Amino acid sequence: MERDVVRRGWWACTLGACLVALAAAAHAQQSWPVRPVRMIVPSAAGGGTDIVARAIAPKLSDYLGQQVVVENRPGAAMIIGGEAVARAAPDGYTLLMAISTLTIHPSMHKKLPFDAVRDFEPITQVVSLPNILIVHPSLPVKTVKELIAFARARPGQLNFGSAGTGSNPHLTMELFLSMTRLKMVHIPYKGLAPAIVDMIAGHLEVMTSTMLAGISHVRSGRLRALAVTGARRSSAVPGLPTVAEAGVPGYEAVQWYGVLAPAGTPREIITRLHGSVARALQDPAIRERFLGDGADLIGSTPAEFAALIRAEIAKWAKVIREAGIKPEG
Repeated sequence: MERDVVRRGWWACTLGACLVALAAAAHAQQSWPVRPVRMIVPSAAGGGTDIVARAIAPKLSDYLGQQVVVENRPGAAMIIGGEAVARAAPDGYTLLMAISTLTIHPSMHKKLPFDAVRDFEPITQVVSLPNILIVHPSLPVKTVKELIAFARARPGQLNFGSAGTGSNPHLTMELFLSMTRLKMVHIPYKGLAPAIVDMIAGHLEVMTSTMLAGISHVRSGRLRALAVTGARRSSAVPGLPTVAEAGVPGYEAVQWYGVLAPAGTPREIITRLHGSVARALQDPAIRERFLGDGADLIGSTPAEFAALIRAEIAKWAKVIREAGIKPEG
């Protein structure tokens, strides 16, 4: 009898402890956030990813009641920042402003410190926009056809920059070179911003840039745009043809940005974050800013964003294979 009483008491204490733990977890989710939220930008300050993050962070801070702090973790074409988020506690306090490069990495690297699908919880795709094909003004070309002819006469003599090996700007150029059968030298940087700085200084001749990072330099005359990389013309530069229109039929490549959390983040937090980002995208100032730069505002559901990530992984795997690009170790 005494043993049964002890056993019942032990089970009661265990059950009580479990209920207390569950109640505490539920309370934590309901009260989230109780401290600042970090949004990791896996590239240097000033690039397109940084611009998107800093545009929506103030509104998210208002809606969540806690400051959303943008933290730049550049390097390895977003791998360093991506790993930091993949390994963070799934408590809603560490987010990733991801870029479409995330879907390129599985085909570019044999060993990644994270899985692009399993290690993240998609929250929402924020915006989508084409890149722009730009050249330094000293280059005597004003159209895509002129660039092709100029580069073909100088194989291996032109340098093109990117945000890093395997980044979206790198692959959009590799796709261009593959489809035009041109040879140029790739110069990778730790983010798009430093690449653009070097291009303005005349150290690079060609590159593709995100619209957000490059369009202001085109408008100022420091760089020259030849075309946009999307399937249709951009509202930001309607007079600029697509690469396909300008002489490379079938060419299309876009850049997207979206918010991810570590895998295992509670569904209630994901839902609240999605609603907050979608609400921020309806803000008139944010809409004017993005639409003026030729971006399409998305605000997709977590399920829609997850489907996009899987589809993009398959797409870039095909591009990399057909371009003959070898995965890194």
